[in-house]
Amino acid sequence: MIIAAADGSSLSNPGPAGWAWYVSDDIWAAGGWPHGTNNMGELMAVLDLLQSTAHVEEPIRILCDSQYVINSLTKWMPGWKRRGWKKGDGKPVLNVDLMKELDVALQDREVEFEWVKGHAGHAMNEAADVRARAAATAFQQGVPADEGPGFPESTTQPARRQEFAPKTVDEEPDLFSFDAPAEPESTTPGNASPRTKAWLIRLTREILSEEVRTDPKKLRELLHHEFVSHSVDGEIVTAAHGAWEPTSPDFEVLGIDEYADGLVGMRWIHHADGDRLRFSLWQKLPAGWKLRFAQVTRQP
Repeated sequence: MIIAAADGSSLSNPGPAGWAWYVSDDIWAAGGWPHGTNNMGELMAVLDLLQSTAHVEEPIRILCDSQYVINSLTKWMPGWKRRGWKKGDGKPVLNVDLMKELDVALQDREVEFEWVKGHAGHAMNEAADVRARAAATAFQQGVPADEGPGFPESTTQPARRQEFAPKTVDEEPDLFSFDAPAEPESTTPGNASPRTKAWLIRLTREILSEEVRTDPKKLRELLHHEFVSHSVDGEIVTAAHGAWEPTSPDFEVLGIDEYADGLVGMRWIHHADGDRLRFSLWQKLPAGWKLRFAQVTRQP
């Protein structure tokens, strides 16, 4: 079995972007574009890996730190294809050209995906990340990127890779809001729209997940740059705090209300170490919904 790590990197998302896959110090490849997103890099790394190993009959295990990539290729793609490459909300699938090529590359291949935690010392993931970031940096500086030795006997050429250089960059979805909810949370109390309620409930699930809370990079993707939290013990936490302690994912929504355009508050009960009454203030930015303020209160 071939075991490879695949990763992408965008320096300002969107911005100079790189991708890389890594099997060993002697077997790896990288590339990128002057302008792209993290997700484009993640997808291109998997696509180039599959194309570079098309001549090999062995099964392949791909290590990814992107749930977006894994879910896209293992869960959502069949539905997208049935709907003419549309998401559940009827909007076009982002990065559709890459998705279509990946659909072809996966045919008649024995491929399995394994999620690995990013930036946590996983040797192969770190090796791919370093190479992807180096490629992005090269494009930022306007110098040639190190494309690596590639896979033995592969016919994939750098010119072939450039076919997928993005001519336009789709708006990057929130890192953890992978696909719009098919059914809005219409029964949740509050005056916010059903679609907004569905998004914020999904984002709350993500921010309670161990995967997000223990990864400072992924956690910051959900936080406003001016985020402030008042803990139950009076501690003030900001976006620069780093990782958060794991916690229970169980919660109950009391209400979601829109106070102004793009400013929504969610009242909820968190079932963790005794119920906690929580308030979360979310602000919608061009990059998506970000948590601006949070407060925790003990239930009487």
